[in-house]
Amino acid sequence: MTEHDWRIVEVETVEEVMGAEALYDGAARREWAERFLASPGHHLLLALAADAEGPVGMVSGVQMTHPDKGTEMMLYELAVAESHRRRGIGRGLVDALGQLARAHGCYGMWVPVDADNEAALATYRSAGGRTEELCQVPVWDFAPPEPSEA
Repeated sequence: MTEHDWRIVEVETVEEVMGAEALYDGAARREWAERFLASPGHHLLLALAADAEGPVGMVSGVQMTHPDKGTEMMLYELAVAESHRRRGIGRGLVDALGQLARAHGCYGMWVPVDADNEAALATYRSAGGRTEELCQVPVWDFAPPEPSEA
């Protein structure tokens, strides 16, 4: 497969969000997909391949603005179907999100990634990302809201 056998599109409909469910970590909920699309600064790009029925890759990003820094893009999640890995799709998705970020006036883009996820780190480096080794990511776990509460 060459780069000409796949293309990247920005999601515009709930059906497109739901149609990429196989690429997410868990089940998509329609209410959350609607909220995602209605939220300014939330972006979902899909990779569509000539040899596949549905999306073969996705990247999501969230724009964040801070009063003393301006606007930046957080690459929230990247996934490529096992059947389409090592074909440049992951890097293409990262590059496309970076282009979208620049078009929206973002001064930079960043992504939290597990330190032992060599495949992801290699993809991000190939797209021009650099690693800042000194960063720690504290997390808080809360019970997810029910769809009617979201």
